[in-house]
Amino acid sequence: MSNVKLAIVFYSMGGTNFQLSKWAKEGAEAAGAEVRLLKVQELAPESVIEGNEVWKKTVDATKDVPVATSDDLEWADAIIFSTPTRFGNVASQMKQFLDTQGGLWASGKTVNKVVSAMTSAQNPHGGQEATILALYTSMMHWGAIIAAPGYTDQVLFGAGGNPYGTSVSVDQDGKMIEDVEGAVKHQAKRTVQVAEWVKKGSQ
Repeated sequence: MSNVKLAIVFYSMGGTNFQLSKWAKEGAEAAGAEVRLLKVQELAPESVIEGNEVWKKTVDATKDVPVATSDDLEWADAIIFSTPTRFGNVASQMKQFLDTQGGLWASGKTVNKVVSAMTSAQNPHGGQEATILALYTSMMHWGAIIAAPGYTDQVLFGAGGNPYGTSVSVDQDGKMIEDVEGAVKHQAKRTVQVAEWVKKGSQ
């Protein structure tokens, strides 16, 4: 059986979800997956980004990361999404990407993709769980298989104990409050493992 193909699709304004995605890539590759690290298209005007030092720094840091496409999703056996929380929902950039996958969905190519999600917000109760659940609602429409971390490893408790997917709080200086690296890597490994089971069962 060939290795699991994993697409990690993120949106990041302050760099947090980019870092979460890089940790996920490390965890997935350690589990033997072939990984594509991808960003969604930025929708904000350049004039707005230029006026925000942190945002501009993130855009510069991710300039060499490929923009995710429908072809990437079709290629993947599994997908990990990482998006900041926006009013208890996914960022508009991520939502726009999901909303443009109608053709893929209509042709049945989203069915049985194994998916998992991560997020960040400025407060522990700033909509993090709602954001992940909102994304999972779309995944149910896709016919995807959700691989939530649940409480499958003790490392999750030190990271805040979110069973839906890793979430992290970010302080006013843009630094992560909880230590979530281990939880992210566990979630990535679990996603790959579930995808292996699905892939093996379908062959």
